[in-house]
Parts: sequence; C-alpha cells; structure tokens
Amino acid sequence: MHDLTAITALGGQSPRVDTIGEVMLCENDGLALASVHARLGHETACREHLANLLDRRVPEIGKVVLRDPEAAFWTGPDQWMVGAPYSTHEDLAAQLKARFGASASITEQSDAWACFDLKGAKMEPVMELLCSINIRAMQTGDAQRTSIHHLGCFVIRRDPNDWVRILGPRASARSLHHAIVTAMQSVV
Repeated sequence: MHDLTAITALGGQSPRVDTIGEVMLCENDGLALASVHARLGHETACREHLANLLDRRVPEIGKVVLRDPEAAFWTGPDQWMVGAPYSTHEDLAAQLKARFGASASITEQSDAWACFDLKGAKMEPVMELLCSINIRAMQTGDAQRTSIHHLGCFVIRRDPNDWVRILGPRASARSLHHAIVTAMQSVV
C-alpha cells in the first residue's frame, strides 16, 4: 500500500494564506465540486432535481444560489457547477448522480479547480487590476466567467462588501496565485 499525502493546489500540506495591507488571500482546499449538464430531452427533469437540491431555486445566467451545505452557479445553458464542503461531500459527484439519474451528466471537478477566497477592504481595487469584470456592480450571488492572467476563471461575489471567490484551473494555481498576490501588492 502506498503512503500518499494529499497536497493543496499550491503544493502545501495546508492551505496558504497571504495578507497584504487590507486584503487577505486564502487558498481554499475544502471545496468539493461537480459539474451538472442536463442531457438532451431531459432539461426540465434536470432543472427540477437541481431546484429540489437548492430549496426550489435554480441559478440563472450570471447567478449563484448560495445555501448551506450545497451551492451552485450557472456555467452555460442547462449547465451548472455545484459545490459543497469537502469534509461532508467528498463523494459529491456520486451523490448528484444518484439524485439526478439519467437527467444529467455529472462530472467530478474537485481536483480540476483551485479555489481562492479574496477578502478585505481593498478587494475591489485588486479585482480591477486582475480582470475586466465590473466588480463594483456585482452583488452577493453574482458570478462571472473571466480571464485572469490568461486563465479562464470564475469569480463569485460572496459578500457585497469585501469577499469574492475565484475558481481557476488547478494546473495553473501557482500562476493564478502569483497574479493575485502581485495585484494585492499594487494596491497597498
């Protein structure tokens, strides 16, 4: 039997936290993710299953349904990303497959994305340096797909005052982290 040790997207034993001035960047390794794609001809059934999971709400274009423990955001027509705490939903994709049955194609995404939480009073100026979304117009529950440092990322507004969640490709986590930290240093 192999003696394997799990590492974070940045290669550490525990999540990295960077605080620069009034902004804090936290690597979040506690998020389970799975994509949900409605199968052709089963779109209504898929939306119904998702609504049942999310207290009768389905994320529309550019929106997130934030609830505990599962949350979801829109990624495309009849497509969503569902997230939940990894500690209780390590098998999130399997749980969703059992719930959705033949109405959706479910794909495990936990190890495909790096998750960073950017918080603090200067979060908006940092985001303005990183990407072209109008971060000041985003409200809690808004989600945008954008490019950060030439990487396709999702930005989710978690709190209207000072918190966004950034999901980027795990294979480029260090590059994304470097870009965010550099922007943080620029607004000090």
